[in-house]
Amino acid sequence: MKRLFSTVTFLIIVFAAFAQTPKEIINRMGEELNKHESDGIYMITDVKVPVVGTLSTKTYSRGEKLRMETQTMGIDVIIFEDEETTWTYNSKTNKVVIEKLSAGNKSESEGDMELFDNITDGYDVTLDKETGDAWYFSLKKQKTNKEKDAPKKIDLVVAKGTYLPKALSAKMSGLTVTMRDFAFGVSEKKVTFNAADFPGVVIEDKR
Repeated sequence: MKRLFSTVTFLIIVFAAFAQTPKEIINRMGEELNKHESDGIYMITDVKVPVVGTLSTKTYSRGEKLRMETQTMGIDVIIFEDEETTWTYNSKTNKVVIEKLSAGNKSESEGDMELFDNITDGYDVTLDKETGDAWYFSLKKQKTNKEKDAPKKIDLVVAKGTYLPKALSAKMSGLTVTMRDFAFGVSEKKVTFNAADFPGVVIEDKR
């Protein structure tokens, strides 16, 4: 009996040594995301707007470059951005408008990705559920968190094995934002505007 007790105690100690807290898992997720930043990240962002409905955007990012694709009311919109310039294609006007990108004019998707930076700061983290392939967390804003635009609650799913995000959902400024279907490996060509890819389109340079 004493030997059995010793074995059980040993296993508990070993398990405790390898056990990870929710914050440790999420911080590891941030580290893994940073490793893939130079490779490029793809995701779908769903923005649920009261009365209007849900708008879905495909986002491709690589380094400082970004490409977003969305469709609303039958109109296709594709936006390219780098550190200085934005190119906006609109299928209704059949135009590509080129403008200088101001600091205050940065795309919403860049702000969305910033949600992953130090995501646990100012939040209480709870592991709601654990399955064979993922952890399901809820992050609730602490009273001491005075950041006005910080979501009150964030739901996050992290894949086991890779420690990469599977989905993130948060309410921001009355909108419900969900990021999902993450993939890694985006080519430079995918995020670089090329006029040859838009034959017959009027290009209006406003820089």
